Amino acid sequence: MKEEPSFTIKQTAEQTGITEDTIRYYEKIALLPRAERKDNGHRIYRREDITTIQLIACLKKTGMPLEEMRPFLTVSADADPAEYPELVERLRSHREHIVGQIASLQQVVDFIDMKLEEGRYRQVCSDEAQESSQPISPVEMRYFPLSAKASK
Repeated sequence: MKEEPSFTIKQTAEQTGITEDTIRYYEKIALLPRAERKDNGHRIYRREDITTIQLIACLKKTGMPLEEMRPFLTVSADADPAEYPELVERLRSHREHIVGQIASLQQVVDFIDMKLEEGRYRQVCSDEAQESSQPISPVEMRYFPLSAKASK
C-alpha cells in the first residue's frame, strides 16, 4: 500500500499561499487540527490539511470571519449538503451579502468611470458648453436622479 505524501510547513505554505505563521495561528486557535510531528518536532501536513487550509483561504477571501468558518470545516468534503440545511442557509446568506457588496462596489466603479469620462471633456469651460443639452448617461442618472430629472 502506498504511503500518503506528507509536507513540511514550508511546502504547505507554498502550496496554499498562506504564510507559515498564519498556519501556526490557525492551529493555535484550533481552526486547523494540530499537525502531526516528526521525531524532531517538525510539523507534518497531509493532503487533507492542505485542502482545509485552501478552504479557509477561500472563505476568508469572501470576508467570512474565522469563527464563522468552524462549522464548515467540520463537514467532510464529500458530505451531502442536504444533511446540513443550516450550513446551506448560512452559505446562501453569506453569498447574498457578497452579491450586495459586489453591487455596491460596481456602483463605485461606475461613478469613477463617469468621473474619468467627464474629465476628458472638461477642456471647454464656457457657459455655452455647460448650457448645451447633452443627454444624461444612465450611470449619471443612477447617481444623480434628481438633477437628471430636473435637467430634462
